[in-house]
Amino acid sequence: MTWLLKDPVLLAASSCASLPFIAMAVILIGTRRNPKLSAAISIGAVATALIASLYLLVTLRHAPGPVEYEVAWMVSSDIHIPFGFLLDRLSLLMLVIVAAISFLVQVYSLGYMAGDPGFSRYYAFQSLFAWAMMTMVIAPGMLQLYVFWELVGLASYLLIGFYYEKWSASQAGKKAFVMTRLGDIGFFLGIITVLLGFGNLGILDMNEAAQANRIPQQIVTLGALLIFCGVMGKSAQFPLLTWLPDAMEGPTPVSALLHSATMVAAGVYLMGRIFPFFAASPDAMAVALVIGTITMLLSSTMAMATYDIKQVWAYSTVSQLGFMVMGLAAGGYFAGVFHLTTHAGFKALLFLCSGIFIHEYHTNDMRMIGRQGGRRMKVPMICMTIGALALAGVFPFSGFFSKEAVMAALAGSSNKLWLAAGLFGALLTAYYSFRLIFFILFPKKDAAPDDAHHGDGHGEHHGYTYWAMAWPVMILAGVTLVLGFSQHWLERFLTEWTAAAHGVEASHAGVHGIGHYVVLATAVSMGLAGIFWAYVEFGWKRAKQEGFLRRYPRVEAFFARRWYLDDLYRLLLDALVYCGLTNAFTRNDRRVIDGGIDGICRFTVGSGRSLSFLQSGWLQYNLVIMVAGVGLMVLFFVL
Repeated sequence: MTWLLKDPVLLAASSCASLPFIAMAVILIGTRRNPKLSAAISIGAVATALIASLYLLVTLRHAPGPVEYEVAWMVSSDIHIPFGFLLDRLSLLMLVIVAAISFLVQVYSLGYMAGDPGFSRYYAFQSLFAWAMMTMVIAPGMLQLYVFWELVGLASYLLIGFYYEKWSASQAGKKAFVMTRLGDIGFFLGIITVLLGFGNLGILDMNEAAQANRIPQQIVTLGALLIFCGVMGKSAQFPLLTWLPDAMEGPTPVSALLHSATMVAAGVYLMGRIFPFFAASPDAMAVALVIGTITMLLSSTMAMATYDIKQVWAYSTVSQLGFMVMGLAAGGYFAGVFHLTTHAGFKALLFLCSGIFIHEYHTNDMRMIGRQGGRRMKVPMICMTIGALALAGVFPFSGFFSKEAVMAALAGSSNKLWLAAGLFGALLTAYYSFRLIFFILFPKKDAAPDDAHHGDGHGEHHGYTYWAMAWPVMILAGVTLVLGFSQHWLERFLTEWTAAAHGVEASHAGVHGIGHYVVLATAVSMGLAGIFWAYVEFGWKRAKQEGFLRRYPRVEAFFARRWYLDDLYRLLLDALVYCGLTNAFTRNDRRVIDGGIDGICRFTVGSGRSLSFLQSGWLQYNLVIMVAGVGLMVLFFVL
């Protein structure tokens, strides 16, 4: 242990990778019956991890290159698989994001989960999630990353299905687990492909070798496409996107945790983590660009046809993840990672504000929240509006800066179709975001009495539970207001090592000069147009608050049913799994396995009955047979 204490950087990294796990073990084994102590242990562990991550960021910000602590986990012939910590600027930034969001969500949960019978279990699962995610972020090798990637999936399953006695929550947890595993099958095959084709799963080695053309091009392309399957599953990209809205069955703080910068952003982080490897394959980048664009557009249309406040933000998460993939696939390393960073803040803000409304009014329906006086709750209303402005890309909120970086990357592409799709997506994003805001701000039938129960700052809103939820929300609102102005510093911070180490332009590609301002003005105009469109349909005094989709009921139903993707999956399951594989396995079980065993049994019984005729039960007969047999043997040997 002395060597660990002598290296504060290693000690800080080890703290991030161990303290939440220790907290989980202590809660499950020793303090499960003491909710307050369980919460204190979990929050204390993640707070210490946050301090350690900030220390690492400050200490290593001027380091000349990545700091790596690793041991040879598996070595065989030319195969090398490392285990340890990789502390470069991307992992340091992501480590701070994960630790900060986890800490704020756990503090918020003190109010939201107060009195819940599974309070200690909830904090144990939160600690498991924080441990798996932080250790995954600083993994130096793909196999270690994959192990903790799967543990993140396990923790997500436990949190989504937290209310396991509720059928819909149990089903949502299983759906999330199964659909993400489908993508992870491809991810694992991609790791095997790289291992067989290159023999080294070290992330830095993979990136450097791919850029130096020391890995065969077909191995890079196949490996990148297979690894991207994992991105599709974890970050809910088309066609594996329908599990994410159903994941809203978990507690709202869980939704904030999953949708902000942790579980669903893990796929985008993976793509950024091995960005030079992906960039070495133009075919893989083209496929990612197509998938990201389809995901962004489909999820935007789905968000326009639901009235569940959490599902609107869930669809917006899928859409913004599509934007991040588009930015990365267009060559904009910084654009994709920067949008991931800003999205972490404002999406956690949106979900936590929604949680305050749901906790107060016991409904997810945005129309009912508005009618019961949701706009009177000043803190969540103002903060959620700030988050929606950031999501819509309005200056000076953080989403404006990161979304414009993505648009600049798309504008740098030779095919302007991708830019057009991005601008159209920005219009839809602003529309469905402020559709929700105007439903709450301008309800048509305010049935709630103007009393203290629904007035912000009165009654129970002075209580401990309310302010436990309010303070994290206000902190995130402040971050959303100022984070965008760190763009230039973050760009230098993130791209300096990447460009030097891998010889690729890691900054956002894009247009410059007058073209840049044209793209900027167009993107801002689309966002403002979306807000105005939503105001005309849902905020204006004469608005019927029905929306243009109401005039096209079939289209609205089509969007509300998620483009019938779930129905297609059900059809495939029924046709291929239940009617195909299941029937085949059942026939094999009944005819081959059971039939074989029954045949052996029948043969044993039949042969026993046949042989029974040789045994009459008479002693004299047995003696005669024995003597005759002995006599025959004597004659055989004598003659």
